Amino acid sequence: MNSRIDMPSQVSPHPLPSPAGGRTLTPCPFALTPESPSPRALSRKRERGSDRRALRNSGIPLKRGSDRRAGARQRYPIGAGGFTLLEMLMAIVLLGLLLAGAYSGIQTSVRAMHAGERLIERIDRVRTVQEFLRHQLTRILPISYAQTDAKTYVFEGERDFMRFVAPMPGYLSHGGPYVQTLAFVRGNGGMSLVFSGTMLNGFDWQEEKKSEREPVVLVDHIADGSFSYRALDDQGQLAAWSTSWDDPSITPLLVRVELTMQNGAQVNWPVLAVPLMLDAGATRSQPIAIPRLMPNTGGASR
Repeated sequence: MNSRIDMPSQVSPHPLPSPAGGRTLTPCPFALTPESPSPRALSRKRERGSDRRALRNSGIPLKRGSDRRAGARQRYPIGAGGFTLLEMLMAIVLLGLLLAGAYSGIQTSVRAMHAGERLIERIDRVRTVQEFLRHQLTRILPISYAQTDAKTYVFEGERDFMRFVAPMPGYLSHGGPYVQTLAFVRGNGGMSLVFSGTMLNGFDWQEEKKSEREPVVLVDHIADGSFSYRALDDQGQLAAWSTSWDDPSITPLLVRVELTMQNGAQVNWPVLAVPLMLDAGATRSQPIAIPRLMPNTGGASR
């Protein structure tokens, strides 16, 4: 450290008045005025100056007093800026567009899922109705449910109406045969296939006894539907299909149910052709000749 003592920065050039009023005092050039720094302060200043020179020579940037004051007033550095209002608005708009697209995709997926569930339900319903009709038609009994002087009613069949006697499933009946009816009924939404059943005991076809349960709609949204019947001709061959059954005292051999669904139904009805049990022809006046299925190996046929 340099031991040279610098001259005071401020020395009064004017003589000081004598306190006694007789002599004039000349100040020493090395005397310190009250405004001049002390030697200790000068020493600290020289040390700081040497430190700053060392830092400057090392390449470290120094901050001036004005810069320090500006940094005290500013919380963040000058180079680190925040978001402007325009940037925030743009971010909010983009986020809204993304949320709208996501919501639209979710809604489309939900609608497709519900449409698929409705289609599966209608397909299952068609399959269940066909199984129910097949089960009931194959168990038609040759039992009369009405009788007049001219006719005995065992089976009635028209294009849009069919009535017969058959046992009901156990979960729907109280035991015994039931008079069952299938009919196409027109409504505001198209045609519907309606099923109803009444116990044979006490049934009166003229009074149209009310069924034990309300008629059940098996299939709806039908554009067109029909029942058709098939029997043997005079030569013992299968006749053509007919939409009207003329002889109510006997039962047909085959019953067919055809439905044409509406465009919005999104499901098709497979043609249902049900063969009746062989005992259903027991009310015929003449036996039906059934050809042998196995070749005759000898001996008289029984």
